[in-house]
Amino acid sequence: MLILGINGSPREEGSTASLIRAGLKQAGGLGCQTEEVFVTGIMARQETPFCRHCLPVCDGRCFKGTDLEEAYELLARADGLIIGSPVYFGTVSAQLKGFWDKTRGLRGKKSLVNTVGGVITAGGALFGGQETTAKALFDMMLIHGMTIVGDGLAEADAGHHGALATAPVEGDDPAIARAGILAQRVVEVAEATRKLREKRG
Repeated sequence: MLILGINGSPREEGSTASLIRAGLKQAGGLGCQTEEVFVTGIMARQETPFCRHCLPVCDGRCFKGTDLEEAYELLARADGLIIGSPVYFGTVSAQLKGFWDKTRGLRGKKSLVNTVGGVITAGGALFGGQETTAKALFDMMLIHGMTIVGDGLAEADAGHHGALATAPVEGDDPAIARAGILAQRVVEVAEATRKLREKRG
């Protein structure tokens, strides 16, 4: 199975990246193929880094032949996504929102229906908007028909929204552990729902 970590932070190396990598390490240890997608780098190379809704049905013409098209092809193949964003004014980063808005073509093809998704957020303060950011990510995934999981696991505890942390997370062993538990849950549910993804073609 393929599990992707979507890093929606403006920083390639930071708290969001650390949590995502902890999750991908866990998924890799469970036998999954893993890959990290650094959204900001991809969007910085786009001529138009946001969706202009140029067509009622998106054909991807604004990103044909770019690494954004390659990233969307990866998303369409993935069994599970671990999506991470820092908290920006109580919600996701502009880079991640721009990346996700341009997935309209994937939505039209139902490419992410039954893909399993979990979330990671890191805020600069305790109670600093992590849950509202997580819920924004949930909404983004639900509109694609994805299956959302939290960081609950029979071998751990019932969990919460996902791996929600206070930055910086370096040395925050409980936050890193939650990212691993979240990944384990994504893999567990992805394995259980594999046949559902086969139906989308």
